[in-house]
Amino acid sequence: MPVRQKKVAVSKFPLRLMPSVRRVAEGFSEKEGVSLNQFINLAVAEKLAHLQHEEWLARRPKISDALMTRALDVLDRSTGRPPEDFDRIPPGYRLARRRPSAKRTIARRKA
Repeated sequence: MPVRQKKVAVSKFPLRLMPSVRRVAEGFSEKEGVSLNQFINLAVAEKLAHLQHEEWLARRPKISDALMTRALDVLDRSTGRPPEDFDRIPPGYRLARRRPSAKRTIARRKA
């Protein structure tokens, strides 16, 4: 059974680029093996995703000290089981300094 594809209405938009910007964009689109149109579409989509992410970060609730303490306590909790083979520290590996406890981390943030 053939798969039906939705047709997307694509509007034309005349875009004026400075000659130097166009030359650089054309060079990169050739390196990527895509058309200039596709390269510009991708560049705009990436910029929009970045801007949307920044807006989301600004709107999301700030992390409270209580939430931070709970999260760090979960990370410090032991499972009571030995680590899986793939999760073991290799022999001879130098451990970094141990992470301070949640209470000291929160106290230091307040200071």
